[in-house]
Amino acid sequence: MAEHASAAHAPSRKPYFLTWGFLMIMTAATVVVAEFNLGPLNDIVALGIAVFKGTAVVLFFMHVRHSSNLTKLTVVSGFLWLAFMIFITLSDYWTRGWLDTFASGR
Repeated sequence: MAEHASAAHAPSRKPYFLTWGFLMIMTAATVVVAEFNLGPLNDIVALGIAVFKGTAVVLFFMHVRHSSNLTKLTVVSGFLWLAFMIFITLSDYWTRGWLDTFASGR
């Protein structure tokens, strides 16, 4: 039997190893940054590193980088929906009156 002309070829392993190496470097960076007292920037730096790592996983391991525009739109809309839900939850939390009661020590 003849091979079909449009048969997909196996992707190279190089991007997977590079992505894995990037994730290991970023994990080490997270550990190193955790040793320093950056005050309120600790959380921001840790979340920034986590965003870079998550982006690498989505783009390379989940193959979104070479996917169709519809797949990319689905991924972006999912993250926008997550951000919207977190914002709605936090806006409810921030507007509660009981926060003032605990802050004043009553």
